[in-house]
Amino acid sequence: MSSIRLCTHNLDALDDRVDKPGYDRSAVTVGIVHFGVGGFHRSHQAMYVDRLMNEGVGLDWGICGVGVMPSDAAMKQALAAQDHLYTLVTRDGKGRHTARVIGSIVDYLYAPDEPEKVLAVLTDPQTRIVSLTVTEGGYNIDAVTGEFDTTNEEVVADARATDTPRTMFGFVVEALHRRRSAGVAPFTVMSCDNIEGNGNVARSSIIMFARLRDAELAEWIDTNVAFPNSMVDRITPVTVEADIAELRDEFGIEDRWPVVCEPFTQWVLEDSFGAGRPPFERGGVQLTDDVAPYELMKLRLLNAGHQALAYAGHLAGYVYAHDAAADPVFIDFLLGYWNEEARPTLDPVPGVNLDDYVQTLLERFTNPAIKDTIARLCASSSDRIPKWVLPVIRANLAAGRPCERGIAIVASWARYAEGVDERGLPIDVQDGLHDELLALAALQRTDPLAFVRNTRLFGDLAEQPGFTTVYQRCLDSLHAVGARQTLLDLNTALDSEHSS
Repeated sequence: MSSIRLCTHNLDALDDRVDKPGYDRSAVTVGIVHFGVGGFHRSHQAMYVDRLMNEGVGLDWGICGVGVMPSDAAMKQALAAQDHLYTLVTRDGKGRHTARVIGSIVDYLYAPDEPEKVLAVLTDPQTRIVSLTVTEGGYNIDAVTGEFDTTNEEVVADARATDTPRTMFGFVVEALHRRRSAGVAPFTVMSCDNIEGNGNVARSSIIMFARLRDAELAEWIDTNVAFPNSMVDRITPVTVEADIAELRDEFGIEDRWPVVCEPFTQWVLEDSFGAGRPPFERGGVQLTDDVAPYELMKLRLLNAGHQALAYAGHLAGYVYAHDAAADPVFIDFLLGYWNEEARPTLDPVPGVNLDDYVQTLLERFTNPAIKDTIARLCASSSDRIPKWVLPVIRANLAAGRPCERGIAIVASWARYAEGVDERGLPIDVQDGLHDELLALAALQRTDPLAFVRNTRLFGDLAEQPGFTTVYQRCLDSLHAVGARQTLLDLNTALDSEHSS
């Protein structure tokens, strides 16, 4: 099949099977500035906004992306080369693919090269929402204390350099300062990251950053800026060259950076906006007064479920999540974790049957078309395990409930952090605390609790016998017989206890 370069001029020439923007993109104006335009933002929030625009509404809510990291320069180049259009490819578990060109992103600014342009769009009265997907680590929160990390030299320096911001915090706070000085109403800050109480976390981080700069400004932000919470969900693996080639071969589209995702998508959003919002509900977003039950369900079942598969799966040699999820030993372990450890820590979720939700998760995890890599699930663990798994362990320890599988997840992370799998092959550990984690993991053959004595991540768990006894037993087993056998033995022992 001959291919066509993706751009506005070529939209009408694309294959009829490809859904295209049904609205005039030249009429779209920026209403949202988004920090962190990656695959997830483009499969999720930008898709929802595009869906609204195809309904003939929300044309004043176009998105201007902003990148602050060095890696973001590549995204700017890719999007600019195709008029900020990109293709969203959906793959289900039965081999069916759909392609849709998304047009809701209308501009992209790389902040290190054009900081004043970023501040100009942030201070424009038409910008009424600033949204974020900056990852769990992007909020500069200490994993144990839950407080803003004022020892981060880059962040502290940015708070002092008011005229030349470099971080998301710096740009947001400087823009709010300029809006306040000009008498322009503040925008809403809308976090779309996988963090419990993401709006609350964003509020706390941004206000603490502002306090480093100007206590009065911080108080004004706290009083006047809305930070709605949200729960977001769509499995979106990292785009690889094979995805680009498949899009070209199957649909005839030359796209520098398409996005591949699963059919399932969910967005539960607190209806708390200070300067208006798009009619998100018309695009399938669930608006609510309380996001907490939904986000806790998702973080402790879907996200923690991925961690349950990830480290043991990597050690056992699995490359893709669907391969590990097809292994009956891993499935038994996962179901045991969900049903016996995670679910007892959840409050009822309005309108959700948890049995059905878990079944849907299994179907999603086993979708072979997504090719979600184990390596992706293992990345940034120091940001994820403390938020998704450790709270479940602590709650169950306190309540005297089972927590062996959760502790086994932690042990499998510690074994993974040794940087070598069971075949002796190196593991590329991707983590902001890479050096610290690998140094601790290197000690645990002779000092089994070395890894979990890191109080920054684990608090006092290394002092709790209910945790350490199980942890050492799991870690010893991982070293002696490997991940799969460790999970099998644990499943067998726990099933035997349950039946008796």
